[in-house]
Amino acid sequence: MSRISTPDLPATPYKFYRPDARLIGVAAKAALLADYWDAPFAGAATDGAEFGFRDEVYWFYKSARPITKSEAGAHSLMNRRDSSVVSLPRDFDTECSLTMGVAGDLIQAEGLEQSKNILFSNVADILFEKDLSFANYESVAAEDDIVKKALGDGRSFTMCCSKAQYSTLTQHNGKRFSVLNTANNHTFDLDLAGLETTQKLLEQDGIVSIGTPRDIEEYGRGSVLTINGIKIGFVSATFGIRRFKLPVHQRHRIHVAKLCSKYVAPELELLKQQIADCKAQGCDFIVGSLHWGWEFEFFPRESQIEAAHALVEAGVDLLLGHHPHVIQPVEIYPTKRDPNRIAVIAYSLGSTTFGWFTAPYMMLSLMLDIQLSKGTVDGEQRTYIAAAKPIPVFRHHFMQDGKLLMRIEKLVEHLAPSGKMTSSVQQMNEYAKLVLGDSYAR
Repeated sequence: MSRISTPDLPATPYKFYRPDARLIGVAAKAALLADYWDAPFAGAATDGAEFGFRDEVYWFYKSARPITKSEAGAHSLMNRRDSSVVSLPRDFDTECSLTMGVAGDLIQAEGLEQSKNILFSNVADILFEKDLSFANYESVAAEDDIVKKALGDGRSFTMCCSKAQYSTLTQHNGKRFSVLNTANNHTFDLDLAGLETTQKLLEQDGIVSIGTPRDIEEYGRGSVLTINGIKIGFVSATFGIRRFKLPVHQRHRIHVAKLCSKYVAPELELLKQQIADCKAQGCDFIVGSLHWGWEFEFFPRESQIEAAHALVEAGVDLLLGHHPHVIQPVEIYPTKRDPNRIAVIAYSLGSTTFGWFTAPYMMLSLMLDIQLSKGTVDGEQRTYIAAAKPIPVFRHHFMQDGKLLMRIEKLVEHLAPSGKMTSSVQQMNEYAKLVLGDSYAR
């Protein structure tokens, strides 16, 4: 892996973003010197609307020093991470099948448009040679002048991008993502106009957007599409939105619920309403997209694990999580509702793209290679996950013809015997082993 010749790329968000108050920065620096948090802060907020002073300090602290320990109640998760156990029942008679590629957050980076048709070139087989591809799209699009004004010096928490960057993020050599989640905390960073511009672009490109209903009749309903004879329903929600307040008559424009509040238990009714709608439409398989979790923590909170299991038992077959900017475990969960069904829960896929951060935990993300099969078992028609493989990938930054470019690389292709790997690759491999468990290490 070639070294970056540009010396001023930020290592971490701590070095890049500015706290709202100087005292927050001072307190975060002191906490880092004291190594204050080595486990999840139990009372921390993740929704900006619930942030207090200590939450702000904790955010900046872990953006520089991610939390690698889990809550005590999350330990049982460690025994359910072996994706090799995902298979079809012995007597399953396959009628049709479908392949699916999944990525994490797609977030803007200054100058990323120069990496068009380069960004995904080494992972195109995972994403764009499948029957269906999915990611979380987290940078609303607008005209260049609007984006330039909104981003300022680039150090604000606003996530938006030009139409050229949108194109770079959503396609590769003319092949596009099939489905993109647009319900996240940055959906309204350019107010309602930014979402509407983004939705128009997605519609023009034939990409299905989920989680942001245009009409009030769509609120609380799933998004359904049929591929290869398999009817798939998508349900989606975000834990919150930043600052922008929707007018009362526009509150149907996003599926938002208190999924990770520090005050109340996860609210799942909106998601269960969408699940029920997918069932009513006769879906064979249901995918859940959740924008949730605590940033820069390598393991989900116990409340998330319980919520994920509840959603699976309600009908979700594949759950795709995003928001924490780092990877979290992929749980292999045998369901109680169907003894033959194994659900896959990816608590956080990390950020496929997000600025030019060079810290290994920021560069690393996960993609999923999924195969679905529809057929019969015991005289009943079912659609199951036939195979599921988490694939660690990372953002490789390099100079070419005087331009700073980005390309997503498969981590395994950069592994080498001890002593021959770069320190960055070695650290990313350790994080992957921590999160994915022994099955990855093998």
